[in-house]
Amino acid sequence: MMRPLTHGLPGALATLLHGVPISHGMVDFAWTVAVGAAVHRVTSVRLEQRVLIVEVPDQNWDREITRSKPVILARLQTLLGRDAVAEIQIRKHPR
Repeated sequence: MMRPLTHGLPGALATLLHGVPISHGMVDFAWTVAVGAAVHRVTSVRLEQRVLIVEVPDQNWDREITRSKPVILARLQTLLGRDAVAEIQIRKHPR
């Protein structure tokens, strides 16, 4: 049975990233893969002590990301490793 390429992509990326030290660039890349380009464009992320801090521009994006947290966290853990990200916190962009 053939499966779409997108089914194997997270596993292939996880294999490529395995053993590479986690950097801001790696976290940003994993975030883009996990959430897509549209969400990536309006957010910024940083990893602090296994907590991914996601800065959003407004309450609408806060709500959307909050709703999707379990899926996003699972994708990030697949890409970066199970122990890399334990939690996602959402904050508004400082103005």
